[in-house]
Amino acid sequence: MPTPLPVSLDRAAPTPLYDQLAAQLRAAIDDGVLQPGDPFENELSLAARLHVSRPTVRKAIAQLVADGLLVRHRGIGTRVASPVVHQRDDLTPLYDELDRTGRRPQTQVVRLVPARRNKVAATALGLDPRVPLVYLERVRWSDGRPLVVLRSWLPPQFATLTAAELGEHGLYELLGRRGVVADVARQRLGARMATLTERRQLQLTRADAVLTVLWQSYTADGTPIEYGDHAYRGDQYVVDNTLRNP
Repeated sequence: MPTPLPVSLDRAAPTPLYDQLAAQLRAAIDDGVLQPGDPFENELSLAARLHVSRPTVRKAIAQLVADGLLVRHRGIGTRVASPVVHQRDDLTPLYDELDRTGRRPQTQVVRLVPARRNKVAATALGLDPRVPLVYLERVRWSDGRPLVVLRSWLPPQFATLTAAELGEHGLYELLGRRGVVADVARQRLGARMATLTERRQLQLTRADAVLTVLWQSYTADGTPIEYGDHAYRGDQYVVDNTLRNP
């Protein structure tokens, strides 16, 4: 059951009640009083307890939803959102981004196949479609929650990668140890409903969608490194881009 939060509203203040309420609810989340995944008190209960109208409560909660602090799920209710991963326009591997922000990355290696054919991936890597590639399938976790299914195809020279080292280190750190450094990457974003396997891996419901990322990375001289087909939980991933007038 949701824990009722102590809230104090000043009806004589010039600040609207919904802004006061939103600020105190936001502080409770920021201070850790409410943890990711915790159920949130519903509008009707909160309005009755604070002696305010439901539209006032609704506007306050809408602010927190817009800020990514709360998520609404049909049939489940409102819950505190997991911290969102922001993918910016610099080439920072996901593992490093999570580690840098104290998000405790963990990796579950689902498959590591040293020789698997895939015509689309081979073509993207500039190889003959008949060349067997290294195939990796991993689930990246953050703070004990699944975040993304990473499906990657690599050129055959990386067949020495092991599940043990992939479970402890980021892929690009391991490639760097082998003398290969990514200098540029391209990504194409999309969205679709999660597959049955993805729902199981990411702990999603039938109603949940995933954000898809088709990923290609290259060295400074243009040599392809990775072709990836990744699926992120839509409630935990945001892309930040800065756009300028040409």
